[in-house]
Amino acid sequence: MNTLSENTYILVLYYSLHGHVKMLAEQIALGIESAGLEARLRTVPAISAVCEATEDDIPANGDIYCTEEDLAHCSGLLIGSPTRFGNMAAPLKYFIDGTAGLWLSGALVDKPAGAFTSSSSLHGGQESTLLTMMLPLLHQGMLFTGVPYSEPALTSTTTGGTPYGSSHVEGDTLSPEEMQICRSQGARLAMLAKKLCAPK
Repeated sequence: MNTLSENTYILVLYYSLHGHVKMLAEQIALGIESAGLEARLRTVPAISAVCEATEDDIPANGDIYCTEEDLAHCSGLLIGSPTRFGNMAAPLKYFIDGTAGLWLSGALVDKPAGAFTSSSSLHGGQESTLLTMMLPLLHQGMLFTGVPYSEPALTSTTTGGTPYGSSHVEGDTLSPEEMQICRSQGARLAMLAKKLCAPK
C-alpha cells in the first residue's frame, strides 16, 4: 500500500512544443499545491527522425527531463501533451512506451492519474487525445480521474476544458475558465492521492 510521507509529490509530466501545454501544467501544479502536496514538473525530450540526433541530458531551459525514478515514486500522475491527429505527441508516447519495467513491478498500481492537452483549433481532437492518453495509465493499474461537472467552469467555458481533463484552445494565454479547470483537476488529484495513501 502507498502511504503519504514528507517526500510525497504529484508528478506533472508533459511535452510542450510551443509552450501551451506547459502553461496548463503550471496551472495544474498550482491546484496540486493548493491542496497541500508538492507538484513536481517534468518534461520529456523531443525525438527525431534523424538517427544521429540526440538531446542534451539537461534541457537548455524549462523543467528537467523526467526519470523512471520520478515516475516510480510519485503518489499521483498527470500527463500532458499537445494534440497530434487526435493522439498524444510522439515524444510523450516514446517515454511512456519505455516504462514496461514499472508495469512489471506494479509501481504505479492504485495511484490516481489524469491527462491534459492543447490543440490549435476548437474541434482539434482534444477529447480523443485525452481518451487515448488514458489507455497506458490504465495498463499501469492507475486510477484515471477527470474533472467532474461540480466544477462550474466546465459549463461556462467557450474554449478548452472537458470532463476527461483540462485542455486549451491555442492562444497566447489561457482563459480564466481553462485556468480554473486546470487548478480544479490538480487539486482533485492531490485530494485523491491523500485519501488513497491515508493509513487505514
